Amino acid sequence: MKYPNSNKTYVRPKESASNRGMSLEEDINCTNRYYLTNDIAVIHKKPTPITIVHVDYPKRSAARITEAYFKLASTTDYNGIYLGKYIDFEAKECESKTSFPFSSIHKHQIDHLSSVIKHGAIAFIIIRMVEYDKDFLIKAIDFIDFYNSGTRKSLPFAWIEENGFEIKRSYQKPCDYIAVVERVFGL
Repeated sequence: MKYPNSNKTYVRPKESASNRGMSLEEDINCTNRYYLTNDIAVIHKKPTPITIVHVDYPKRSAARITEAYFKLASTTDYNGIYLGKYIDFEAKECESKTSFPFSSIHKHQIDHLSSVIKHGAIAFIIIRMVEYDKDFLIKAIDFIDFYNSGTRKSLPFAWIEENGFEIKRSYQKPCDYIAVVERVFGL
């Protein structure tokens, strides 16, 4: 980015792999706080279950976990309730211009989404296509059907545009997925 009236150029630093996806997560968390504060929906990020192995105690108020491991494979990122309906979804960021790689989502997460759909949940995936600065809601059933077809190792961007639903942004709701849920799932 070039600053006006300047020779300086700002280059956004590349995020480390450990922080990838945090921007979408922060936007969803902010939106969820808005939904909760305004009594629209109760949706929370699920914590990842870990087992703590070692903690350093330099002093009581500064305890620090130095070694831990995942107890078990986590399911999806978010769940909650909206208008009496259970909602469950995964959120992913994608750097590719052409497709969303299936390697970005785990088989146990797809199995979990299939299971909650079978029991009547509203289930979907939110994909942020970083290069296009767009967020899409994809019904989990459509994603799973394409995934199970085995024809590709990724979801083409053209398919996402055609079958997904773009999520609008605003200052208070940087990822207003409930507006899309209402329209797509007929609530």
